[in-house]
Amino acid sequence: MKRILKPVTYILAAIYFLVDAVFMAVAAPIARWIGRHVEFKRLSAWIKSLSPYASLALFLVPVIILEPVKPVAAYLTATGQVLSGAVTFIVGELLKLVLVERLFHLTRDKLMRIPAFAWAYGKWAEVKAWLQATEAWRAIRALSFAVRDTVVRAKARLAGSFNRLAASRD
Repeated sequence: MKRILKPVTYILAAIYFLVDAVFMAVAAPIARWIGRHVEFKRLSAWIKSLSPYASLALFLVPVIILEPVKPVAAYLTATGQVLSGAVTFIVGELLKLVLVERLFHLTRDKLMRIPAFAWAYGKWAEVKAWLQATEAWRAIRALSFAVRDTVVRAKARLAGSFNRLAASRD
């Protein structure tokens, strides 16, 4: 039984980390933008003043509150509410990752003083590096770049069409 479950566990873990990595690629720029544009100076100062374990407790709040979004989204999808399930999953995951990214940015040094957190973060970084080294990751990354480039070109063509239309009306 263990021989059968081990590969399944690896596949499920890889899918989980892949989904989180894809969402993190979107969430990290949003979190950085919030950090640059939204002024929460007193809140940021308070968060930075917390002890390592209080920082860990605060860091875990969005994870604990928003992690159940995944099973809720799966339930909605399974009951035929595919659009609601997809929106629930995407919004919940992005919100969680943006909050976690922002809190991690503010508390990283303190969190790394906690031995168990530093160990778990090291293991997470190893798994992420392994995943990014896989052929599947490289293929998905190349596909995402191709899609992004196609969207950028289509957007430029559309903008050019509107500019030509506006110029012809003048």
